[in-house]
Amino acid sequence: LRIAEEVDKTIDKVLDGAEKKMDNTVNDAVKGKDGTATVSEDGTAASQVSDPKKAAIGWNNYDFVAGDEIIFEDLVENEQIGEFPSKWDLFNGYAQVAEIDGVKCISLADDGAITPLFNDSKPYLTDAFTIEYDVYVVYGPDYGTDFNPHSWVVSTYLPTGSKIKKDDGSERTFNFRHQVSTGKDARILNGAYLSYNWPLPGNTERRTGATELNGVATNAWHHVAISFNKRAYKVYFDETRVINIPNAAKPDYFWIGCNQKERVFFIKNIRIAKGAVPLYDRLASDGKIVTYAITFDTGKATLKPESTGEINRITKIMQDDPSLKFEVQGHCDNTGSDAVNDPLSQKRAEAIVAALAKNGIAKDRLTAVGKGSHEPMADNNTDEGRAKNRRVEFVKK
Repeated sequence: LRIAEEVDKTIDKVLDGAEKKMDNTVNDAVKGKDGTATVSEDGTAASQVSDPKKAAIGWNNYDFVAGDEIIFEDLVENEQIGEFPSKWDLFNGYAQVAEIDGVKCISLADDGAITPLFNDSKPYLTDAFTIEYDVYVVYGPDYGTDFNPHSWVVSTYLPTGSKIKKDDGSERTFNFRHQVSTGKDARILNGAYLSYNWPLPGNTERRTGATELNGVATNAWHHVAISFNKRAYKVYFDETRVINIPNAAKPDYFWIGCNQKERVFFIKNIRIAKGAVPLYDRLASDGKIVTYAITFDTGKATLKPESTGEINRITKIMQDDPSLKFEVQGHCDNTGSDAVNDPLSQKRAEAIVAALAKNGIAKDRLTAVGKGSHEPMADNNTDEGRAKNRRVEFVKK
């Protein structure tokens, strides 16, 4: 397939260390004089999901659950527009902080590729991990109508001595490679085409796959979630599980990039976490369940649809044990005042209770309590610390 071939060629070039000059300009169509990114309205062909009710129902089967321990998070909220995002390292091309409809994000251009900036070089992806981010899927003449408004990669680096020798004597590794495409070259008009490949355990072979996505809204944000557990590798695009691989090599690192020089795309709300401990184990050992998989719109008590997986898991554990009762606690970080955080955390706890009640759990088994920022479990002076403090706790009563 041409799409798969194009992404393979580009990523191979980057991984093999090809020299590339850095171009500090971004396509005029997406960079204003002040460094903000703007989306052209000329020729926009937005493909919206035709029935919002059906879209909401789709999330009911969403089974992704974020990991328990957050090791990297970038909401981009405190970054300066036009500057390089401070929590990342440049792997290739060009990247800068941009803005779409008043929301800060990271734009990638000129084959731009970035990787999270960690303090040491040790592999940070464990045997079980999750990665999440939002991507802005673009369709329009200013961005081109071929493919590649969105591409992403999870790379696996083999241990020393296990690298594969190429014909020219150099060494290389197999890597996870994935790309979502929209536009005229997509296999579905106003839809999306996903091409991907992955290495098998032992890194001796690479396999490929592809799928199609219907009803993908263009010029809109979408949620991507990745889950890896020992060998099983799953990827979700919004409410749909698009990749389900039972046997894959473990990745060590993560990087994300745009693989076309004349294209630009945007990401935000990036989070990497270590894999989740089973709910029963957490409840048995701690008497409570601490979760980061239930999230809300910024400054609101509106549950994000990707919270559905964890809400369903809590529902199942309460259905399996009718004697279980929980105090549902909402916790915030210290951003903002107590006058804002205290009532907000209370409303968020109440929203969770309402969601569980909608799933059939009796309300007398649940008590909503807003804790605000008064019980931090990590340092509020770091992004990761604040991310750990923004949590929901189900405390057994």
